[in-house]
Amino acid sequence: MNELLRAGRFFFAISMFCFGVEYFIYASGLKGPIPGPPWLPGSQVGALLTGAALIAVAVCITTEKLARLSAVLLGCALFLYVLFLQFPRLIAQPHSPDPWTSGFELLALMGGAFVLARIETPDGLRLEPANNSLSHLVPFGRVVFAVALVVFAVQHFQYAKFVATIVPAWIPARLFWAYFVGVAFIAAAVAIVARKMARTASILLGTIFFIWVVILHVPRVAANPRDGNEVTSLLVALAMSGVSFILAESFASDLSA
Repeated sequence: MNELLRAGRFFFAISMFCFGVEYFIYASGLKGPIPGPPWLPGSQVGALLTGAALIAVAVCITTEKLARLSAVLLGCALFLYVLFLQFPRLIAQPHSPDPWTSGFELLALMGGAFVLARIETPDGLRLEPANNSLSHLVPFGRVVFAVALVVFAVQHFQYAKFVATIVPAWIPARLFWAYFVGVAFIAAAVAIVARKMARTASILLGTIFFIWVVILHVPRVAANPRDGNEVTSLLVALAMSGVSFILAESFASDLSA
């Protein structure tokens, strides 16, 4: 396994693990990084089950045991959640940025899970999806991820002044960077869909997300460690970095096929 894929899998898995921990903190009623992920369930039992499932997925991906099956199940679960819970929110609040952001973050992670499932080595289980079945999920996952990037880009343009306030104060021309990232999202999306310089675009995108984690999200979490929204934003950015690197490896596999 090359280092790029190793990093992508680790970033994705550690994010899922920490999301799972957030669910347990929410369910226990303790003060901590809550409300956690934007897809938190409404019941304590649901939170515990979801948290356990996410931690199990993270362990499977990290240990490479049942990794393919767990990645497929994660992708399916995220898709169903968006379809039945996030999509109705989007219809009810089409002008609110929240359902657009949370819904397409989930879809982006879903796309990454499907692509990862195809890359993972099969365990030979009867219930495990075969390569020919997963081959159809890879282009689907890539396209969904690209669509999510376009949505994020539109939000960067539409709410550029707000995005600029999030950029660290020590970085000059903060409004410029808000627009620059939006353009970068669109460029990456086009490259992924057109499969032209897609691997390079995915690597650069993953690097951008990781830089955000280091210079933007880590300081914000350090300043407000009990703010669930800040913790979740950090984990989402880390997961998106991981997905980008996973996509890059999938394009490398295409070239070597």
